[in-house]
Amino acid sequence: MSTNPKPLIGIIDDEKNIQATLASILERRGYATASAFTGRQGQQMITEQNPDVLLLDLGLPDNEGLDLLQTIRRDHPSLPVIVVTAHDSLNNAIASIKVGAFHFISKPYVPEELLSLVAKALEQRGLRQETVQLREETERLKKRVQRAEAQLQPVFKNVKMRELFELIDQVAPSEANVLIVGESGVGKEIFANRIHEKSPRSEGPLIKLNCAAFPQNMIEGELFGYKKGAFTGASQDFPGMLSAAAEGTLFLDEIAEMPIDLQTRFLRVLQEREFRPLGSTQIIKADFRLVAASNRRPEEAIRSGRLREDLYYRLNTFTLSIPPLRERTEDIPELAQLFLQRFCTKMNKPLLTIQSEAYDALLRYHWPGNVRQLQNVIERSVVLAQGSMITPRNLPHEVVHSTPIEPEALASENTDVPGAPRLRPLMTDSQSLNLAEREKAALLAALEQCNGNKKKAAELLGIHRPTLYTKLKKFGLEV
Repeated sequence: MSTNPKPLIGIIDDEKNIQATLASILERRGYATASAFTGRQGQQMITEQNPDVLLLDLGLPDNEGLDLLQTIRRDHPSLPVIVVTAHDSLNNAIASIKVGAFHFISKPYVPEELLSLVAKALEQRGLRQETVQLREETERLKKRVQRAEAQLQPVFKNVKMRELFELIDQVAPSEANVLIVGESGVGKEIFANRIHEKSPRSEGPLIKLNCAAFPQNMIEGELFGYKKGAFTGASQDFPGMLSAAAEGTLFLDEIAEMPIDLQTRFLRVLQEREFRPLGSTQIIKADFRLVAASNRRPEEAIRSGRLREDLYYRLNTFTLSIPPLRERTEDIPELAQLFLQRFCTKMNKPLLTIQSEAYDALLRYHWPGNVRQLQNVIERSVVLAQGSMITPRNLPHEVVHSTPIEPEALASENTDVPGAPRLRPLMTDSQSLNLAEREKAALLAALEQCNGNKKKAAELLGIHRPTLYTKLKKFGLEV
């Protein structure tokens, strides 16, 4: 809208008397006015003064009125146009509305009817602008929330995870390619998010493409884009992920699932930093930072013919190998608490607690689906919980009745921290003990090494303190 404190009404009419009459009516009602006699003058007036509503005569000396209306709607789509003309045929009215006029009124007109239309047009424009502003504000808030979530301190105690995030903070500011390797569900996408947010490209887009999610005949078009008619079904131009990632980061998940012939073409993009959409002769510069991920070990993928060796060498400037959740059980309690808080908030439930026996089951389970599976289990538990506590009854059967993890796995990897205590090997022959005896022996060894300090023993074993108390009670080891 105009910067004038009064709403500005533009008038395009080739008759001086009519202009003066319209201006007088509008100004007495408190509006400001700006006038033009021809279509060319009118377009200039709109550009320079940015009126809030336009009154347009269809019979102008230098323009066909409907053509001018179409031009104004194209160049100034938010400007309401009221057609005011002596050409009061039904055809003109219908044509004006089809082109995009707010309303149609014929001469001679009733001033109050005209003023009522102007007020309604102003109201409609205000609502449209508010809607646009709300949408823009919503998008800004969404981006801020996404950025804030990406910048939250990750949940981990595991030494390898700590080392990985320290490496990310060193690698992210560069333009180096990064390959993230890990089982499904370990959080490879979270690592990609963090690399992007810590990079100089964080203000640009982060474009994600799962190479396993598309059939072979579609993924090339998704990646490179295509022109209308390039193949059957290409009904319109599509820019593709490489174009969308300009000045940002491209995250290719499950890179080993990309067809081999497409890997060849993508390797050329990495080498030449340019590409050509399908069905196009135009060469487009490639300006993106690449982060790739795979749930297959690269060496195995190369041996099986799923991953080109030369592409692998292009990808692995830095390789981040994320350990599975079963190898970092010390992270389970904090991850579980994070998911618990998230889903209680989402479901408008008071914050629940997890019973020690349920924690015990979570720590005992081997988590083939890794962090994603843990998240799903906690969500399910929040849905099923009746009281204020999550119990083993709320957990899936396979979690509650899983085989306990080996006691040796209780020795968390935080024992590799310089200066941190290590769990000394048991003096007994662990191979000759049954599982319960071995678990009991591991607890005793930890307690002895920590001089009976339960907090330190739990940290040494890498388990949650309530779980330690449960195990002590189970074996009658009240120290």
